[in-house]
Parts: sequence; structure tokens; C-alpha cells
Amino acid sequence: MLYPLTKRRSEGAIPIAGSFRIIDAVVSNCINSNINKIYALTQFNSTSLNSHLSRAYTGARLGKEGFVEVIAAYKSPEDETWFQGTADAVRRCLWLLEEYPIIEFLVLPGHHLYRMDYQKLIEAHRNSNADVTVAVLSSRTRNQDPCLGTFKVNFESEVTEFIEKPEKGQLKSISLESSITLDDIGHKNFPSMGIHVINRDVMIKLLKEYFPKANDLRSEVIPGAIALGMKVHAYQFDGYWEDMRSIAAFYYANMESTKKTNMAFNFYDGDSPVYTLPRHPPPTLITDAVITDCVIGDGCILNSCKIVRTVVGLNTRVGDGAIIEDSVIMGSDDFHSGSAEGKGMDIPIGIGERSYIRKAIVDKSARIGKHVMIINKDNVQEGNKEAYGYIIAEGIVVIIRSAVIPDGSII
Repeated sequence: MLYPLTKRRSEGAIPIAGSFRIIDAVVSNCINSNINKIYALTQFNSTSLNSHLSRAYTGARLGKEGFVEVIAAYKSPEDETWFQGTADAVRRCLWLLEEYPIIEFLVLPGHHLYRMDYQKLIEAHRNSNADVTVAVLSSRTRNQDPCLGTFKVNFESEVTEFIEKPEKGQLKSISLESSITLDDIGHKNFPSMGIHVINRDVMIKLLKEYFPKANDLRSEVIPGAIALGMKVHAYQFDGYWEDMRSIAAFYYANMESTKKTNMAFNFYDGDSPVYTLPRHPPPTLITDAVITDCVIGDGCILNSCKIVRTVVGLNTRVGDGAIIEDSVIMGSDDFHSGSAEGKGMDIPIGIGERSYIRKAIVDKSARIGKHVMIINKDNVQEGNKEAYGYIIAEGIVVIIRSAVIPDGSII
């Protein structure tokens, strides 16, 4: 889980790599793949995501007929609950999606970090004459925990079985029994990416006729299509991919962005750029600071500090003598982020003088006082101190958004 980063925002809206949101990677993949009709189906805490998408992606990037539109979860007389999952959300939005003369739906999670040319995926889908194509991680290049389940694939790249990994261990399989035998040799298991291409008529039949009560595409509808004997094809992907399923995954993806390595997601690829909301803060001002292996966003003021292997987000203030190591500082939405009236507001937004931060995530608009030490001094792996403005997850200290950490605090 990404809590408390998701306390007031959805996963896709979480800032990453100094200037972006996680959702930007997926939308940019679409734009770079010449896909310009995009609906974002949202569920919880979607205000920040809605605002970002509506402002970041304009017709200039998507062509005259292109758009990125948000469909927020809703209730109706027929459906008195919010969206219950991906299948439920798509089913309840089919009335809108069916307006366009398209032949396939491309369904994408909004909180994964990767670069993919979706045209190649769609071409593979069409060439295979499949009803459904699922994107899978190539086991030859990446050893991922199959948190989204795995697909058993034969030598013709046809999916014959879905294996779901429940929380409590034992694998649950859903398959087309006639095509699976204990002696099958040409099969391999590939982790699912949660990405699906589904023919328009197949999607409508699956959601409305065959599985009208199913809530999830990955664990219910796709296995159901296999069991019905539909042709489900696997498209192997061998690039970088990260499912932001935990604080640790998010932290290490940010840390990789500060390194020159082929294992990291490249935010600087000019041939396949990552788009985001244009902002107009002043350039970052650095005064007598030592900065090594960092990503620094615009609008920062860094005074006589030392920053090493750290992502520093927009409009961050770092005071004299502060030291920041191996951390993610998300910054602030406002360039003018000085002190204000109210409890703890005498501490300005940013990192105070002589403070020391190591292996931490500091969410937006946090106020870190002077001489503060955020170092996980007791080496705690899991700890909930939300009342004091922070939690510890997988050994990483997370300072909550807008939290106030008083002068002299030691965490």
C-alpha cells in the first residue's frame, strides 16, 4: 500500500522524479503511441488527479479530436454503489465508450511506471486474431513478484491458464481444463502487467452477458474468457516496469531516477518524452551547496546545504547546514511558501536549518523545523505515528503531507 501518500490523492496523482505524476508515464505512452482518445476512470481521492489531467493534457498534444477526460466514480438508480473494480467501472461507462467507432479497447492501470509502444501491442493483438491480448513481463529479463498473478502461456503465445496469488499464499488457478495437462512441456509462466487489449464486441459480451456481476478484469473477466474458450494472446514485454504497489517500490523507483543505469526508467528520452503539467516557477537557486547524484525540480532555493542521491521536488526550500541523503522531497505547490499564522505555522514549508534527513519520503508542503533528525534512529521497519506527522513503512520514514515536525525533533 502507498498510504499515507494516498491519504488525500489517488495513486496516479502521486508526484515522482521531481516534476511528474505517476499517471504521466501512462498518458505519455498513449500520446507517443498516437492514441489520442483517453478516458481516465477514477475511484478514490480523485480531485488532485482530475485537476492534473484536465490541465496537463490539451488539444495541442492530442490533435483536434483527441482528449483526456476523467470519468469519476458515480452512483445511479441502477447502481447504488461506487465503482467496485476495473470491470465494474468499464461496464458502467460502456454507454459513453460505445459512442466511438473503435474496434478495440486498451485498458491500462494508471499507477505503473514503464515505457511501451502500444501500437506494437495492438499490432500483435490483430496479427494473432485474438479476442483478448494481455501484456506480460518476459521472465527472461525481469524477476518480478507476481502480485498481479501469472499467465501460463504455450509455445504459440496463447494463454491457457491464469494463476492468482492470494494474500495468504497458495496459488489459485483458473483455466481451460481441456488444454492443460500435467505433461505439457511448451508452457511458461509470465507475470501479468494488468494491461489488456480487448475487442469491442468481446468486451461488451464479457461484461454484459457472460459476467454481468464481475468486478475485476484481471482476476475475473480475463480468466473467464479463458474458461469460455476465447482466444487470449500474451504479448511479452521486456523493458523496465514497476508497479507502485508499496512505499518501498515507490521509493526505489525515485532513487533509480537519480542514477545513470539501464535498469532505471529514463525520464530524459527525447524520442519518447514524458509529458506533464506545464508550470512556470523561477529557476532553482543554489547557493554554496554540495549536490551529488540528484534530481532537482524548478523553483527551489537551496542554501549552503548538502544533498546526495535525492529527488528534490518543485519549490523546495532547504536551509543552511541541512543534510539530505537518499530521500524523496516532494516540495510544494506554491512558490511562496513561507511561515504563516496558526499552530506550527511559524515553521516555514521546507527543510529547516541544520536538519538531517536520511532514507525518507517527505510529502508536499511539510514543515520540517530546525535541527530535526529524520533518520529512523531505532531502525523500525513498520510504525504508525500519524498523530505525530509520520509513519514508517518497510524501514522508510514517510512524513505526511502538510505535517509539522517541530524544531529539534528526532525520528
